[in-house]
Amino acid sequence: MDVDAAEIARYGEMLNTLGRAFDELIKYEHPDAVRSRASWQAKLTTPLPQSGIGIDAVMEQLTTVLIPNGGSMVRPGFTGFITTGPTTMGVMAACAASLAAPQRQTIHAFNLVEELSLEWLAELLGLPANMKGLYSSGGSVANLVALGAARQWAFEQQGLDPAAQGCQRDCVIYSSDQSHHTIRRSAGVLGLGRNNVINIATDPLGRIIPAELERQILMDLAAGKLPIAIVASAGTTNTGSIDPLQALGELARQYGIWFHIDGAYGLYGILDEQVSELYQGLALADSVIVDPHKWMGASVGISATFVRDRDILYRAFTQEPAHYLEGSMNESRVTHSADSLGLPYGDFGVELSSPSRGVVVWAMLQEIGVEGMRDRVVRHNRMARRVADRARADHRLELLMEPTLSICCFRYIAPGVTDLDELNRTIYRQLLQGNVHMPSTTVVAGCLAIRPCFVGAATSFEYADGLVDEVLRIGDAISQAEPG
Repeated sequence: MDVDAAEIARYGEMLNTLGRAFDELIKYEHPDAVRSRASWQAKLTTPLPQSGIGIDAVMEQLTTVLIPNGGSMVRPGFTGFITTGPTTMGVMAACAASLAAPQRQTIHAFNLVEELSLEWLAELLGLPANMKGLYSSGGSVANLVALGAARQWAFEQQGLDPAAQGCQRDCVIYSSDQSHHTIRRSAGVLGLGRNNVINIATDPLGRIIPAELERQILMDLAAGKLPIAIVASAGTTNTGSIDPLQALGELARQYGIWFHIDGAYGLYGILDEQVSELYQGLALADSVIVDPHKWMGASVGISATFVRDRDILYRAFTQEPAHYLEGSMNESRVTHSADSLGLPYGDFGVELSSPSRGVVVWAMLQEIGVEGMRDRVVRHNRMARRVADRARADHRLELLMEPTLSICCFRYIAPGVTDLDELNRTIYRQLLQGNVHMPSTTVVAGCLAIRPCFVGAATSFEYADGLVDEVLRIGDAISQAEPG
Protein backbone atom coordinates (compact mmCIF):
# COMPACT_ATOMS: atom_id res chain seq x y z
CA MET A 1 0.00 0.00 0.00
CA ASP A 2 1.12 3.55 -0.74
CA VAL A 3 -0.91 4.89 2.19
CA ASP A 4 -0.04 3.89 5.75
CA ALA A 5 -2.68 1.99 7.72
CA ALA A 6 -2.27 4.24 10.78
CA GLU A 7 -4.30 7.44 11.15
CA ILE A 8 -2.09 10.52 11.12
CA ALA A 9 -4.72 13.26 11.38
CA ARG A 10 -8.11 13.87 13.10
CA TYR A 11 -6.39 14.94 16.33
CA GLY A 12 -9.10 17.37 17.37
CA GLU A 13 -11.81 14.75 17.00
CA MET A 14 -9.82 12.08 18.82
CA LEU A 15 -8.82 14.42 21.66
CA ASN A 16 -12.45 15.46 22.11
CA THR A 17 -13.41 11.81 22.42
CA LEU A 18 -10.61 11.20 24.89
CA GLY A 19 -11.47 14.32 26.86
CA ARG A 20 -15.07 13.18 27.35
CA ALA A 21 -13.81 9.86 28.68
CA PHE A 22 -11.45 11.66 31.07
CA ASP A 23 -14.26 13.87 32.37
CA GLU A 24 -16.35 10.76 32.99
CA LEU A 25 -13.43 9.09 34.75
CA ILE A 26 -12.95 11.89 37.28
CA LYS A 27 -16.51 11.57 38.49
CA TYR A 28 -15.05 8.53 40.29
CA GLU A 29 -18.28 6.58 39.96
CA HIS A 30 -16.75 3.49 38.34
CA PRO A 31 -15.95 0.40 40.43
CA ASP A 32 -12.46 -0.75 41.23
CA ALA A 33 -10.84 -2.57 38.30
CA VAL A 34 -10.57 -5.85 40.21
CA ARG A 35 -14.34 -5.97 40.71
CA SER A 36 -14.95 -5.72 36.97
CA ARG A 37 -11.92 -7.77 36.00
CA ALA A 38 -13.78 -10.63 34.32
CA SER A 39 -15.45 -8.24 31.91
CA TRP A 40 -12.44 -6.22 30.76
CA GLN A 41 -10.07 -9.17 30.71
CA ALA A 42 -12.39 -11.01 28.34
CA LYS A 43 -12.64 -7.98 26.06
CA LEU A 44 -8.90 -7.29 26.00
CA THR A 45 -7.44 -10.79 25.88
CA THR A 46 -7.66 -11.38 22.14
CA PRO A 47 -5.30 -12.79 19.51
CA LEU A 48 -2.83 -10.54 17.73
CA PRO A 49 -4.79 -8.67 15.01
CA GLN A 50 -3.79 -9.66 11.51
CA SER A 51 -5.87 -6.86 10.01
CA GLY A 52 -6.32 -3.72 12.05
CA ILE A 53 -9.76 -2.64 13.25
CA GLY A 54 -9.15 1.07 12.65
CA ILE A 55 -8.77 4.05 14.93
CA ASP A 56 -12.48 4.51 15.71
CA ALA A 57 -12.87 0.97 17.01
CA VAL A 58 -9.65 1.27 19.03
CA MET A 59 -10.83 4.57 20.53
CA GLU A 60 -14.05 2.85 21.53
CA GLN A 61 -12.07 0.22 23.41
CA LEU A 62 -9.78 2.82 24.93
CA THR A 63 -12.62 4.99 26.24
CA THR A 64 -15.10 2.32 27.32
CA VAL A 65 -12.85 -0.55 28.44
CA LEU A 66 -9.38 0.68 29.41
CA ILE A 67 -9.93 4.13 30.92
CA PRO A 68 -12.82 3.15 33.24
CA ASN A 69 -10.78 0.18 34.44
CA GLY A 70 -7.51 1.93 35.14
CA GLY A 71 -5.81 2.13 38.55
CA SER A 72 -7.22 3.70 41.71
CA MET A 73 -4.25 6.04 42.10
CA VAL A 74 -6.08 8.88 40.35
CA ARG A 75 -8.83 9.01 42.99
CA PRO A 76 -8.54 11.91 45.46
CA GLY A 77 -8.84 9.54 48.43
CA PHE A 78 -5.94 7.37 47.29
CA THR A 79 -3.16 8.26 49.73
CA GLY A 80 -1.16 5.04 49.65
CA PHE A 81 1.49 5.94 47.07
CA ILE A 82 3.46 9.17 46.73
CA THR A 83 2.75 9.24 43.03
CA THR A 84 -0.73 10.55 42.34
CA GLY A 85 -3.19 11.44 39.62
CA PRO A 86 -1.77 14.11 37.30
CA THR A 87 -3.23 17.57 36.91
CA THR A 88 -5.01 18.57 33.71
CA MET A 89 -2.19 20.89 32.63
CA GLY A 90 0.40 18.17 33.07
CA VAL A 91 -1.56 15.79 30.87
CA MET A 92 -2.06 18.45 28.19
CA ALA A 93 1.61 19.43 28.12
CA ALA A 94 2.78 15.81 27.92
CA CYS A 95 0.34 15.20 25.09
CA ALA A 96 1.59 18.28 23.22
CA ALA A 97 5.21 17.19 23.57
CA SER A 98 4.48 13.66 22.41
CA LEU A 99 3.47 14.99 18.99
CA ALA A 100 5.34 18.26 18.52
CA ALA A 101 8.67 17.30 20.11
CA PRO A 102 8.97 13.55 20.64
CA GLN A 103 12.66 14.02 21.53
CA ARG A 104 14.11 16.69 23.82
CA GLN A 105 17.14 17.09 21.52
CA THR A 106 17.75 19.53 18.62
CA ILE A 107 16.91 23.23 18.57
CA HIS A 108 13.22 23.84 19.21
CA ALA A 109 10.93 25.51 21.74
CA PHE A 110 10.54 22.37 23.83
CA ASN A 111 14.32 22.05 24.10
CA LEU A 112 14.49 25.60 25.44
CA VAL A 113 11.87 25.01 28.16
CA GLU A 114 13.64 21.76 29.10
CA GLU A 115 16.44 23.89 30.52
CA LEU A 116 14.28 26.82 31.59
CA SER A 117 11.99 24.56 33.62
CA LEU A 118 14.99 23.02 35.38
CA GLU A 119 16.11 26.51 36.35
CA TRP A 120 12.60 27.34 37.58
CA LEU A 121 12.41 24.11 39.56
CA ALA A 122 15.75 24.79 41.22
CA GLU A 123 14.65 28.32 42.12
CA LEU A 124 11.29 27.09 43.44
CA LEU A 125 13.02 24.67 45.79
CA GLY A 126 15.77 26.97 47.00
CA LEU A 127 18.70 25.16 45.37
CA PRO A 128 22.00 26.99 44.89
CA ALA A 129 22.00 29.08 41.71
CA ASN A 130 24.95 27.18 40.22
CA MET A 131 23.17 23.82 40.30
CA LYS A 132 22.22 22.44 36.89
CA GLY A 133 19.77 19.67 36.21
CA LEU A 134 18.71 16.75 34.07
CA TYR A 135 15.30 15.10 33.73
CA SER A 136 14.89 11.33 33.81
CA SER A 137 12.09 8.81 34.13
CA GLY A 138 11.84 8.70 37.92
CA GLY A 139 13.63 8.66 41.25
CA SER A 140 15.31 5.34 40.44
CA VAL A 141 17.21 6.83 37.50
CA ALA A 142 17.63 10.19 39.19
CA ASN A 143 19.41 8.59 42.16
CA LEU A 144 21.46 6.45 39.77
CA VAL A 145 22.62 9.56 37.90
CA ALA A 146 23.47 11.40 41.12
CA LEU A 147 25.43 8.48 42.55
CA GLY A 148 27.13 8.01 39.18
CA ALA A 149 28.36 11.59 39.54
CA ALA A 150 29.47 10.85 43.10
CA ARG A 151 31.38 7.77 41.94
CA GLN A 152 33.10 9.76 39.19
CA TRP A 153 34.08 12.56 41.56
CA ALA A 154 35.35 10.27 44.32
CA PHE A 155 37.60 8.27 42.00
CA GLU A 156 38.84 11.37 40.20
CA GLN A 157 40.16 12.58 43.55
CA GLN A 158 42.29 9.41 43.49
CA GLY A 159 43.52 10.13 39.96
CA LEU A 160 41.25 7.50 38.38
CA ASP A 161 38.43 7.55 35.84
CA PRO A 162 35.83 4.94 36.89
CA ALA A 163 33.68 5.50 33.79
CA ALA A 164 36.59 4.40 31.62
CA GLN A 165 38.58 2.14 33.94
CA GLY A 166 36.00 0.69 36.32
CA CYS A 167 36.00 0.74 40.12
CA GLN A 168 39.35 -0.25 41.55
CA ARG A 169 38.84 0.30 45.29
CA ASP A 170 36.59 -0.98 48.04
CA CYS A 171 33.86 1.64 48.24
CA VAL A 172 31.17 2.63 50.72
CA ILE A 173 27.99 4.70 50.52
CA TYR A 174 26.36 5.96 53.70
CA SER A 175 22.58 6.13 54.11
CA SER A 176 20.03 4.73 56.56
CA ASP A 177 17.43 1.98 56.59
CA GLN A 178 14.89 4.74 55.88
CA SER A 179 16.52 5.73 52.59
CA HIS A 180 14.81 4.67 49.40
CA HIS A 181 15.69 1.18 48.15
CA THR A 182 16.87 2.67 44.86
CA ILE A 183 20.06 3.77 46.64
CA ARG A 184 21.10 0.18 47.14
CA ARG A 185 20.05 -0.77 43.61
CA SER A 186 22.04 2.15 42.18
CA ALA A 187 25.13 0.94 44.01
CA GLY A 188 24.68 -2.46 42.40
CA VAL A 189 24.21 -1.07 38.89
CA LEU A 190 27.19 1.28 39.23
CA GLY A 191 29.49 -1.55 40.27
CA LEU A 192 29.91 -0.19 43.79
CA GLY A 193 28.14 -3.15 45.39
CA ARG A 194 24.78 -3.33 47.15
CA ASN A 195 26.46 -4.65 50.27
CA ASN A 196 28.67 -1.57 50.41
CA VAL A 197 25.71 0.67 51.21
CA ILE A 198 26.03 1.13 54.97
CA ASN A 199 22.92 1.87 57.01
CA ILE A 200 23.69 4.42 59.71
CA ALA A 201 21.68 4.27 62.94
CA THR A 202 18.67 6.57 63.20
CA ASP A 203 16.84 8.32 66.03
CA PRO A 204 13.19 7.61 66.98
CA LEU A 205 12.02 9.86 64.13
CA GLY A 206 13.99 7.88 61.55
CA ARG A 207 16.74 10.49 61.06
CA ILE A 208 20.43 9.68 60.64
CA ILE A 209 22.44 10.26 63.83
CA PRO A 210 25.48 12.37 62.80
CA ALA A 211 27.75 10.98 65.53
CA GLU A 212 27.07 7.44 64.30
CA LEU A 213 27.86 8.50 60.75
CA GLU A 214 31.18 10.03 61.75
CA ARG A 215 32.10 6.92 63.72
CA GLN A 216 31.47 4.75 60.64
CA ILE A 217 33.42 7.09 58.35
CA LEU A 218 36.47 6.93 60.61
CA MET A 219 36.29 3.11 60.75
CA ASP A 220 36.07 2.85 56.96
CA LEU A 221 38.90 5.30 56.32
CA ALA A 222 41.10 3.36 58.74
CA ALA A 223 40.26 0.21 56.78
CA GLY A 224 41.36 1.83 53.52
CA LYS A 225 37.87 2.07 52.00
CA LEU A 226 36.86 4.89 49.65
CA PRO A 227 33.70 6.77 50.71
CA ILE A 228 31.60 7.57 47.65
CA ALA A 229 28.68 9.53 49.08
CA ILE A 230 26.62 10.44 52.11
CA VAL A 231 22.95 10.08 51.19
CA ALA A 232 20.45 12.12 53.19
CA SER A 233 16.66 12.11 52.88
CA ALA A 234 14.71 15.34 52.64
CA GLY A 235 11.46 13.57 53.41
CA THR A 236 11.59 9.77 53.60
CA THR A 237 8.91 7.96 51.64
CA ASN A 238 8.07 5.86 54.67
CA THR A 239 7.26 8.54 57.26
CA GLY A 240 8.32 11.88 55.77
CA SER A 241 11.23 12.37 58.16
CA ILE A 242 14.01 14.79 57.20
CA ASP A 243 17.60 13.94 58.04
CA PRO A 244 19.73 16.64 59.76
CA LEU A 245 20.97 18.08 56.49
CA GLN A 246 23.25 20.75 57.93
CA ALA A 247 25.11 18.37 60.22
CA LEU A 248 25.45 15.70 57.53
CA GLY A 249 26.59 18.25 54.95
CA GLU A 250 29.25 19.56 57.32
CA LEU A 251 30.55 16.04 57.89
CA ALA A 252 30.69 15.54 54.12
CA ARG A 253 32.77 18.70 53.74
CA GLN A 254 35.02 17.77 56.67
CA TYR A 255 35.90 14.39 55.23
CA GLY A 256 35.77 15.29 51.53
CA ILE A 257 32.76 13.11 50.67
CA TRP A 258 30.06 13.79 48.07
CA PHE A 259 26.80 14.90 49.75
CA HIS A 260 23.63 13.70 48.03
CA ILE A 261 20.10 14.67 49.11
CA ASP A 262 17.18 12.52 48.04
CA GLY A 263 14.25 14.92 47.98
CA ALA A 264 12.14 12.98 45.49
CA TYR A 265 9.02 13.34 47.63
CA GLY A 266 9.78 15.80 50.38
CA LEU A 267 11.91 18.57 48.90
CA TYR A 268 8.73 20.52 48.13
CA GLY A 269 8.22 20.80 51.88
CA ILE A 270 10.69 23.69 51.90
CA LEU A 271 7.79 25.83 50.65
CA ASP A 272 6.00 25.41 54.01
CA GLU A 273 7.49 27.94 56.42
CA GLN A 274 6.41 25.78 59.36
CA VAL A 275 9.07 23.20 58.41
CA SER A 276 11.37 25.15 56.07
CA GLU A 277 14.10 25.45 58.70
CA LEU A 278 14.56 21.66 58.53
CA TYR A 279 16.06 22.17 55.06
CA GLN A 280 19.04 24.15 56.32
CA GLY A 281 22.07 22.48 54.81
CA LEU A 282 20.57 22.17 51.35
CA ALA A 283 23.23 24.58 50.11
CA LEU A 284 25.92 22.05 51.07
CA ALA A 285 24.60 19.41 48.69
CA ASP A 286 26.65 18.23 45.72
CA SER A 287 23.56 16.61 44.19
CA VAL A 288 19.82 16.70 44.83
CA ILE A 289 16.90 14.85 43.26
CA VAL A 290 13.22 15.74 43.18
CA ASP A 291 10.23 14.14 41.42
CA PRO A 292 7.72 16.43 39.69
CA HIS A 293 5.49 13.35 39.30
CA LYS A 294 4.99 13.27 43.06
CA TRP A 295 3.79 16.39 44.90
CA MET A 296 3.83 18.59 41.82
CA GLY A 297 1.27 16.37 40.07
CA ALA A 298 3.00 15.61 36.78
CA SER A 299 2.25 12.41 34.92
CA VAL A 300 4.42 9.55 36.16
CA GLY A 301 7.80 9.44 34.47
CA ILE A 302 9.41 12.79 35.40
CA SER A 303 12.23 13.21 37.91
CA ALA A 304 15.11 15.68 38.09
CA THR A 305 18.71 15.37 39.23
CA PHE A 306 20.63 18.54 40.08
CA VAL A 307 24.41 18.71 40.50
CA ARG A 308 26.86 21.50 41.30
CA ASP A 309 28.93 20.84 38.19
CA ARG A 310 27.12 19.27 35.22
CA ASP A 311 30.47 18.56 33.57
CA ILE A 312 30.89 15.70 36.06
CA LEU A 313 27.79 14.10 34.54
CA TYR A 314 29.33 14.37 31.09
CA ARG A 315 32.48 12.61 32.26
CA ALA A 316 30.47 9.91 34.03
CA PHE A 317 27.91 9.16 31.32
CA THR A 318 29.11 10.44 27.94
CA GLN A 319 28.78 8.08 25.01
CA GLU A 320 30.77 7.82 21.80
CA PRO A 321 29.35 10.00 18.99
CA ALA A 322 27.54 8.33 16.12
CA HIS A 323 28.18 9.24 12.46
CA TYR A 324 24.44 9.36 11.65
CA LEU A 325 23.69 11.58 14.64
CA GLU A 326 26.39 13.95 15.90
CA GLY A 327 28.31 13.44 12.67
CA SER A 328 25.51 15.04 10.65
CA MET A 329 25.33 18.18 12.79
CA ASN A 330 26.52 21.65 11.79
CA GLU A 331 27.18 23.08 15.23
CA SER A 332 29.34 25.92 13.90
CA ARG A 333 26.53 27.43 11.80
CA VAL A 334 23.05 26.49 12.93
CA THR A 335 20.51 27.36 10.24
CA HIS A 336 18.04 24.54 10.88
CA SER A 337 16.67 22.92 14.04
CA ALA A 338 18.43 19.66 13.13
CA ASP A 339 21.84 21.32 12.82
CA SER A 340 22.45 20.93 16.56
CA LEU A 341 21.41 18.59 19.35
CA GLY A 342 21.21 21.57 21.71
CA LEU A 343 22.33 20.86 25.24
CA PRO A 344 23.72 17.29 25.25
CA TYR A 345 21.26 15.84 27.76
CA GLY A 346 21.89 12.40 26.29
CA ASP A 347 25.48 12.63 27.58
CA PHE A 348 24.48 13.75 31.09
CA GLY A 349 22.62 10.57 32.06
CA VAL A 350 21.65 7.08 30.95
CA GLU A 351 18.93 7.96 28.42
CA LEU A 352 19.62 8.98 24.84
CA SER A 353 16.05 8.79 23.57
CA SER A 354 13.90 10.78 25.95
CA PRO A 355 10.63 12.69 25.73
CA SER A 356 10.46 16.43 26.30
CA ARG A 357 9.67 16.25 30.02
CA GLY A 358 10.52 19.83 30.90
CA VAL A 359 7.47 21.26 29.17
CA VAL A 360 5.26 19.51 31.71
CA VAL A 361 7.02 21.20 34.63
CA TRP A 362 7.09 24.51 32.74
CA ALA A 363 3.36 24.35 32.00
CA MET A 364 2.34 23.43 35.54
CA LEU A 365 4.44 26.22 37.06
CA GLN A 366 3.05 28.65 34.50
CA GLU A 367 -0.46 27.61 35.53
CA ILE A 368 -0.25 27.85 39.34
CA GLY A 369 3.05 29.61 40.06
CA VAL A 370 5.05 29.43 43.26
CA GLU A 371 2.06 30.51 45.33
CA GLY A 372 -0.15 27.73 44.01
CA MET A 373 2.50 25.11 44.71
CA ARG A 374 3.13 26.52 48.18
CA ASP A 375 -0.58 26.49 48.97
CA ARG A 376 -0.81 22.82 47.97
CA VAL A 377 2.15 21.78 50.11
CA VAL A 378 0.93 23.75 53.12
CA ARG A 379 -2.58 22.33 52.73
CA HIS A 380 -1.37 18.75 52.58
CA ASN A 381 0.98 19.18 55.54
CA ARG A 382 -1.90 20.64 57.54
CA MET A 383 -4.01 17.64 56.58
CA ALA A 384 -1.41 15.28 58.07
CA ARG A 385 -1.38 17.40 61.22
CA ARG A 386 -5.18 17.31 61.32
CA VAL A 387 -5.08 13.51 61.32
CA ALA A 388 -2.44 13.64 64.07
CA ASP A 389 -4.57 16.01 66.17
CA ARG A 390 -7.57 13.73 65.86
CA ALA A 391 -5.47 10.70 66.77
CA ARG A 392 -4.22 12.43 69.91
CA ALA A 393 -7.72 13.52 70.89
CA ASP A 394 -9.48 10.16 70.51
CA HIS A 395 -8.84 7.32 72.98
CA ARG A 396 -9.51 4.81 70.19
CA LEU A 397 -6.54 6.04 68.15
CA GLU A 398 -2.80 6.17 68.72
CA LEU A 399 -0.38 8.48 66.94
CA LEU A 400 2.75 6.47 66.21
CA MET A 401 4.91 9.32 64.91
CA GLU A 402 4.50 13.07 64.77
CA PRO A 403 4.15 14.10 61.11
CA THR A 404 6.92 16.18 59.59
CA LEU A 405 5.41 16.63 56.13
CA SER A 406 2.21 15.22 54.62
CA ILE A 407 2.49 11.66 55.96
CA CYS A 408 0.81 10.65 59.23
CA CYS A 409 1.24 7.24 60.87
CA PHE A 410 -1.45 6.20 63.34
CA ARG A 411 -3.50 3.17 64.35
CA TYR A 412 -6.75 2.08 65.93
CA ILE A 413 -6.52 0.63 69.45
CA ALA A 414 -9.09 -1.24 71.51
CA PRO A 415 -9.02 -2.57 75.08
CA GLY A 416 -8.53 -6.30 75.30
CA VAL A 417 -7.31 -6.75 71.72
CA THR A 418 -4.06 -8.65 71.89
CA ASP A 419 -3.09 -8.36 68.20
CA LEU A 420 -3.44 -4.71 67.27
CA ASP A 421 -1.42 -5.27 64.10
CA GLU A 422 -3.97 -7.73 62.80
CA LEU A 423 -6.82 -5.44 63.82
CA ASN A 424 -5.34 -2.53 61.86
CA ARG A 425 -4.52 -4.77 58.94
CA THR A 426 -8.18 -5.76 58.81
CA ILE A 427 -9.24 -2.10 59.00
CA TYR A 428 -6.90 -1.32 56.12
CA ARG A 429 -8.28 -4.12 53.95
CA GLN A 430 -11.82 -2.88 54.53
CA LEU A 431 -10.78 0.68 53.68
CA LEU A 432 -9.53 -0.53 50.30
CA GLN A 433 -12.77 -2.35 49.64
CA GLY A 434 -14.65 0.88 50.25
CA ASN A 435 -12.72 2.36 47.28
CA VAL A 436 -12.83 5.91 48.66
CA HIS A 437 -10.17 6.22 51.38
CA MET A 438 -7.10 4.22 50.36
CA PRO A 439 -3.95 4.76 52.45
CA SER A 440 -1.14 2.23 52.82
CA THR A 441 0.36 0.62 55.90
CA THR A 442 3.88 0.67 57.29
CA VAL A 443 5.68 -0.35 60.46
CA VAL A 444 6.67 2.29 63.01
CA ALA A 445 8.43 1.31 66.23
CA GLY A 446 7.43 -2.30 65.62
CA CYS A 447 3.73 -1.46 65.20
CA LEU A 448 1.62 -1.71 62.06
CA ALA A 449 0.50 1.81 61.17
CA ILE A 450 -2.14 3.16 58.85
CA ARG A 451 -0.22 5.59 56.66
CA PRO A 452 -1.92 8.22 54.52
CA CYS A 453 0.33 10.43 52.39
CA PHE A 454 -1.47 13.53 51.14
CA VAL A 455 -0.01 14.77 47.84
CA GLY A 456 -2.80 14.78 45.26
CA ALA A 457 -3.99 18.09 43.84
CA ALA A 458 -7.58 16.81 44.13
CA THR A 459 -7.15 15.67 47.75
CA SER A 460 -8.83 18.03 50.22
CA PHE A 461 -9.47 18.14 53.96
CA GLU A 462 -12.66 16.13 53.56
CA TYR A 463 -10.52 13.13 52.65
CA ALA A 464 -8.31 13.54 55.73
CA ASP A 465 -11.33 13.73 58.03
CA GLY A 466 -13.18 11.07 56.07
CA LEU A 467 -10.28 8.65 56.43
CA VAL A 468 -10.20 9.05 60.22
CA ASP A 469 -13.98 8.70 60.38
CA GLU A 470 -13.82 5.49 58.39
CA VAL A 471 -11.01 4.04 60.52
CA LEU A 472 -13.09 4.73 63.63
CA ARG A 473 -16.26 3.30 62.10
CA ILE A 474 -14.60 0.12 60.88
CA GLY A 475 -12.55 -0.31 64.04
CA ASP A 476 -15.60 0.13 66.26
CA ALA A 477 -17.58 -2.39 64.23
CA ILE A 478 -14.80 -4.98 64.47
CA SER A 479 -14.22 -4.37 68.19
CA GLN A 480 -17.92 -4.62 69.03
CA ALA A 481 -18.17 -7.85 67.09
CA GLU A 482 -15.32 -9.44 69.06
CA PRO A 483 -16.55 -12.05 71.58
CA GLY A 484 -16.42 -11.11 75.26
